Amino acid sequence: MGIIYQKNKKTGITYAYSNEAFWDKGKQQSRAKRTLIGKVDPDTGEIVPTRPYKKKELQNLVTSSKPGPDPITKIRRSFYGACYLFDQVGKITGVSADLKLCFPSTYKQVLSIVYYLILEENNSLSRFSHWQKLHIHPHGEDIPSQQSSELFQAIDEEARMLFFKKQGKRRIEKEYWAFDITSISSYSETLKQVKKGQNKEHDRLPQINLALLFGEESGLPFYYRKLPGNITDVKTVKQLMSEFDVMGYKKVSIILDRGFYSKANINALYRNHQKFIIGVKLSLKYVKEVLEEERENLQLWSNLQTQFGTYGLCRTIEWDYEQERPYKGDILKAKRRAYLHLFYNPEKAAKDQADMNEYLTSLYNDLMENTHKEYRMKDYDKYFELTETPKRGRKIKPREDFMREAAKNYGYFALLSNEVNDPFEALSLYRSKDIVEKGFGNLKERLNFRRMQVSSELALNGKLFVEFVALIYLSYVKKKMQDAGLFEKWTLQGLLDELDVIELFEAPEHGRLLGEVTKKQEDIYTALGVEPPSL
Repeated sequence: MGIIYQKNKKTGITYAYSNEAFWDKGKQQSRAKRTLIGKVDPDTGEIVPTRPYKKKELQNLVTSSKPGPDPITKIRRSFYGACYLFDQVGKITGVSADLKLCFPSTYKQVLSIVYYLILEENNSLSRFSHWQKLHIHPHGEDIPSQQSSELFQAIDEEARMLFFKKQGKRRIEKEYWAFDITSISSYSETLKQVKKGQNKEHDRLPQINLALLFGEESGLPFYYRKLPGNITDVKTVKQLMSEFDVMGYKKVSIILDRGFYSKANINALYRNHQKFIIGVKLSLKYVKEVLEEERENLQLWSNLQTQFGTYGLCRTIEWDYEQERPYKGDILKAKRRAYLHLFYNPEKAAKDQADMNEYLTSLYNDLMENTHKEYRMKDYDKYFELTETPKRGRKIKPREDFMREAAKNYGYFALLSNEVNDPFEALSLYRSKDIVEKGFGNLKERLNFRRMQVSSELALNGKLFVEFVALIYLSYVKKKMQDAGLFEKWTLQGLLDELDVIELFEAPEHGRLLGEVTKKQEDIYTALGVEPPSL
């Protein structure tokens, strides 16, 4: 007897049935009898009985469906320590429980691939067969290439969104969420969303864009979206608000880079009652006006925060809110309170000047050598005047008025918020968006996702999800290492290798024997918030 879970697509309720197999003599085939047990609680994953089972009776039903450890049929010695760490991380973050609820028949395969992706840095899935022979992992068996492809294609949108919803609810009101977008290049000509777009790494290949949300305090990702490669950052905020609504996220506070700034986006954030901190350009009229008024005050000692080495102040402003009302055929206009934070950092001023000098030199060299780059075309005309005659040849004259205007704002930057009125609290929160950049780096480098090695939309969707789950585990370990100061002694790979050498010995009639765990290894587990392994 086992338990079968079935979701009602209309109501969204998952029901649990006892499933008992029997032999039908008349039809000469195996049949099954299903009896409704109850509903599955979406938050805890527990079964809520629909009829008055005795407590022991219900417990027997549930436990009978849970297989014990696989029987030991041969002598085997396997690496265990790092996979044990990930087992515990899955419990702490709730990832393994959420995966089990959303993907009851395949979650162990997902977890095994996740463990492999983290431990075997930059290796393709073709080496999974070799790796799994040497490691204890959730699935416990090989996952050939064809099977992994089928697994990716079986990861459907409904289960994926349920996973996001459950993960998000674990942290929704505890922290700000940092949002950003990166591009992933592809050689594929069959993927619909692979388009030519503005690539931050100036890779000429077509691409998809990937949007990620990270928790500012937990350092963990919990949501991503795949976008066509030609979609710009500024166009994604409205859709993000809509999907927050679908997933039931009502009290969300988000951090956005200035690439997401537009008047329409700020209006959308106000309309959805979203708390936000967003970078804003100094060239905006209202920012420029306030900066000119406060430029001298900004560099007073009383506005210096030595922890950041930065001067900062806040000005309360009125945002000109607008909302189109199609049902009335008009535009609602109102004032909304906002906080404009202005900052000056002397080190940033020096760096801005050095970076600008280097950039202007590269622009000048491009013009001299006639090797124009498409993504720089506006700046060639902005900062230089190019004339060319048969007699005098090519002559390049700097536009010093524009260079002087750029130099005026070296070291200055600005943030806008509708909640935080302390400039250095806003700055501290805004700087946490760096975790998204690190997350992108982990995906592309550590998890080998700089290029998409899939040939179908379904496979891409599934592989992205598995990579995303791996990113949760990887981000948890790195955050704990950072908090405990472990990066002073260990690299990530070195720490995982140190744990991975712990062995588990299995032998028929003798059971499982855990290999030696050193004091150093015990200290690592403890620093990562995990109890050292024991049998």
